[in-house]
Amino acid sequence: MTAENATPLRWDAGQMGCGELILELRQRLKPLPGGTQFVLIAHDPGVPEDLPAWCRMTGHRLLSAPPPEFVLERKPH
Repeated sequence: MTAENATPLRWDAGQMGCGELILELRQRLKPLPGGTQFVLIAHDPGVPEDLPAWCRMTGHRLLSAPPPEFVLERKPH
């Protein structure tokens, strides 16, 4: 779904650790069109610190980050 759609894609990563979570998130975002919003549900205590840094490094935008729900926007291709 694109940014214009009301309901973004969702993935509940549960207690998955940050290393594995980031690798899986990358694979889930890769096929999506630029601008797609994606909601990540993550309960690992490291995610609030690691996810913003990963977004800065990769070019994805973190739109909202109140744990455990994080809203990202896929970077343009």
